[in-house]
Amino acid sequence: MMRPDPHTFRTTTSFPHGLGDREAAILREIVEEYVETGEPIGSRTLSQRLQPSLSPATIRNVMADLAQAGLLFSPHTSAGRLPTEKGVRLFVDGLVQFGALGDEERANIDSRLEIRGRSYQETLAEASLLLSGLSSAAGLVLAPKSDAALKHIEFVALGPGRVLVILVGADGQVENRVIETPPGLPVSALVEAGNYLNARLGDLTLTNLRQRVLSEMDASRHELDALTAAVIESGLATWGADGGTLFVRGQGKLLADITEIERLTTIRMLFDRLETQETMLQLLQLADASEGVRIYIGSDSGMFGMSGVSMIVAPARNEVQKIVGAIGVIGPTRLNYGRIVPVVDYTARMIGRLLG
Repeated sequence: MMRPDPHTFRTTTSFPHGLGDREAAILREIVEEYVETGEPIGSRTLSQRLQPSLSPATIRNVMADLAQAGLLFSPHTSAGRLPTEKGVRLFVDGLVQFGALGDEERANIDSRLEIRGRSYQETLAEASLLLSGLSSAAGLVLAPKSDAALKHIEFVALGPGRVLVILVGADGQVENRVIETPPGLPVSALVEAGNYLNARLGDLTLTNLRQRVLSEMDASRHELDALTAAVIESGLATWGADGGTLFVRGQGKLLADITEIERLTTIRMLFDRLETQETMLQLLQLADASEGVRIYIGSDSGMFGMSGVSMIVAPARNEVQKIVGAIGVIGPTRLNYGRIVPVVDYTARMIGRLLG
């Protein structure tokens, strides 16, 4: 029997291995204070909060043991303690209590994701904005490129060296992407490229169209103007690539708690990574590897290799359980996990139905 993934969303809690009731209660209180305020908490305050009460001396001894185990640390000269990423990981794996969404919250999410009267792209952008608002972090929504049959392709000049490619699917979805083109490209080359591709669409998907057209062009390249061929190859290469559309909303919220210059640099690096195709592929791989919501703290995911950042991600699956996207939140380590995890879980299921 496979062991359950400790990072997967659960609704029950249990003490992590090696922690007794006393240690678990103190660690939980420290992490919850950190999540709420970001401030360290001392033994005297803990003594007043814990039930049953423990003396400050006893709490200090336990805190020392937890610090020695790498679960707590003392910031600067403060007498209080903060959790390390290892401590937060242990909290998430066994101590956090995940809340349940109420009927009103679910109805709010459903209404925000209502697709009638707007495109899929607008709905996905709204989903990332919704996640950002509910989590006070950055919301991530990734939808892979559709591989439905195509109905129309068009190339529109935007300016020197830049062209907008418009793909209209048989299912009504519209996708846009900007490509780089050779300098001095005449409008006639764009028209010829569109006509060439549209004449070959039939019921082909983009993948099949790309294979067919590139094969034809290799066999009869002399029939096409060189610039037209360059436009076609560039457009097909762009749309034939893996990946999808990544929506990130609420990046500014990542900066809300930044007080140190090195953290600001970390967030800027994070923004840069979020814009890359590699990040989109990794998001899908992470989602595909899990059955439900997964929580990554610091460098857990292998995506960012940095501390101070957490990511909560879930797969969006259609009715046959095929991955159709990835939904998530990225923010500081002190995310409100108990609140955000059920939101991400429910939103992922709603997006899965929409994209399915």
